[in-house]
Formats: sequence, C-alpha cells, structure tokens
Amino acid sequence: MDFMFMFKAAILGVVEGLTEFLPVSSTGHLVIFSNLIDFYSHSSKEFVDMFNMVIQLGAILAVVILYRKKIIDTILNLFPSKNTPLEDSGMYFWGMIVISCIPAAAIGIPFDDLVEYYLFNPTTVATALFFGGILMIIAESKLRKHSNVSLSKITITPRQAIIIGLFQVFSIIPGVSRSASTIIGGWVAGLGTVAAAEYSFFLAIPVMFGQALLNILDARGNLVSMEWMALFVGFAVSFIVALLVIGSFLDFLKKKPMKLFAYYRMIFAFLVLAYGLFFPWK
Repeated sequence: MDFMFMFKAAILGVVEGLTEFLPVSSTGHLVIFSNLIDFYSHSSKEFVDMFNMVIQLGAILAVVILYRKKIIDTILNLFPSKNTPLEDSGMYFWGMIVISCIPAAAIGIPFDDLVEYYLFNPTTVATALFFGGILMIIAESKLRKHSNVSLSKITITPRQAIIIGLFQVFSIIPGVSRSASTIIGGWVAGLGTVAAAEYSFFLAIPVMFGQALLNILDARGNLVSMEWMALFVGFAVSFIVALLVIGSFLDFLKKKPMKLFAYYRMIFAFLVLAYGLFFPWK
C-alpha cells in the first residue's frame, strides 16, 4: 500500500471537511492543496480532479446525518393532506430545492469538462477567491438581514428558489464558493443568514451527489484498487471533519459577520499568487 498516497488523501479529506460549508470554496482549496502536496504525482490529473469532486460526498453525508430529523419529516409528510398544507409538505420543500438546482445543472453539466480543463488551476482559484471576497463584503454590507430564524420556521417561495439557484451558477467557477454564492442569493431573495446557510446545506445534497455520481460513473472502469482506497479515505475523513464544522459555522453566523471569511479569502489568494511567483504551479 502507498501510505503517502493515503496520507495525502486524508489531508485533502480534512481540507474538504473544513471548507465545504464555509464561504471559502472547498473545490478551490482542494485544487490548491492538491498541487501544494503534489497529489498529482500519485495518479493522473483526471483521477485527482474526480477525487476532489467525489470526497465532497463525505461532507454531504454529514448534512444528512445532522439534519436527519428534517429530512425524515419531509419524507413522512411527502404529500399534502388535511393535516399537512402544501407549503409544509416534503414535496413542496424538495420541489423548491429542484427549482434551485435547475440553473446550475443546465449550465454546469454541458460545460463540466471545459471548466475542469481550463479553470481547475491555482491561479484561477486565487483570482476568484480574491474578487469573490470583495463581493462578499459589498453584499453583506448592503443585503444581509440580521435574523437568526432557522429554515424550519419559514417557507421558501418559488421566486426565492429561482433567485438562489441563479446565484449558485457562479459557483461553477472554482474559487467562487457554492456556499457564498447561495447565501448571497438568499440575502437577495430576502432570507436571513441562518436560513440562507441552512438552505445552502440542503441544496448541496442533490448538487454534490449528482456531480460525484457523474464523476464516478465516468471513471469507475479506469480506477485501480489503490485509487478506490484513496477515495474511501478522503470520503471518510471529510465526513468526520464536516460533522464537527457545520454546527460551529451556524453558531458563528449568529454572532459574527461573514466578511471575516472574505478577509481570509483575500489573504489566502494573495499567498497563493505569491507562492506561484517563486514556485510555479504545475
């Protein structure tokens, strides 16, 4: 067994678990750290790009576990009834999630290979992180509603679902951050920060699962046993770390501004670009 390969897979699992639900771009961080620890030396670029997508399922599983009560409730009350109004039914809730997924799916699926080929590199990621940080500061100062009302206390409308879905399109660019774009979309749609963040969590379930499934189906016949093992390690580690991060992130949003993440993005982007000047990225 290539223990260094497994160790690096675990490192990327930690990176994924820490950043998936923070507005700092988990995909962007995985691209950068894959280069930084030279993960590419252990396999092909195609595998590494696929690995970085698939291990996100570990973080998504953490959402399913932490919000299992809400998910089970939507299943038990899937259809409207005398005791369950349409807006409280699971069919309505997941219908809004589907509506939010449509814009990104319509644009992302046809251009997925082009995005991976041309944009999955540290320079693009750093640029998106920097300018995305600036936009986060502007958006928060003008749009943020200081409300800690959770998603379970409100009803997402089709209009809000569409607005959030349109903002999610920007996250196709690595470094933009799906979490940041959907939370900002939530602000534009009139949601408070906590509700927008929780909606972003649920929105990640079909989006990340769909992306990971497409990548696995595309590469499954070409993977060797060591690569399958690396996928498992990355998946498991990202799941454990994400379980610890999600609750802390929501507690943070209730008390602190999101611009702190924006400052981090800009500083990290500067360090990535500076590193690239002295040690050119592969």
